[in-house]
Amino acid sequence: MDEILRTIPHRPPFLFIDEIVELREDGATCKRTIRADEPQFEGHYPGNPIMPGVLLCEACFQTGAIYLAKQIEKEGRSLNDVTPVLSRISEARFKQMVKPGDEITIEVTMKETVSRFFFLKGKISKGGKVVMTIDFALAMVEG
Repeated sequence: MDEILRTIPHRPPFLFIDEIVELREDGATCKRTIRADEPQFEGHYPGNPIMPGVLLCEACFQTGAIYLAKQIEKEGRSLNDVTPVLSRISEARFKQMVKPGDEITIEVTMKETVSRFFFLKGKISKGGKVVMTIDFALAMVEG
């Protein structure tokens, strides 16, 4: 967890990854265990808690931010100089529900870079089955 907190600016209760599993040249893999005491389950839905799709998307965005931050670090630039900002979402597809107790694997792969925009593909799975896929773009904004 300390490495995550050193790498991206997100903090609980808006941090949706628990562990960095792998950093690759073309992406990153993280994991998260969904906990029953998370605040979103008070309203989504009482008696039938389901992880909101938008928060699954956010887990992909945060994994992408970790990947990009590590790339910036490799270039010798400071992580304190940039903030990951979402600039595009497309092709989000939800295939399974995620519930408290589920462990999810979040995989993000770089597709292309155009100027200061980084286009990535995200996939979340649990138990080896795909939960969701998404294409998105992040900008690493200085200042």
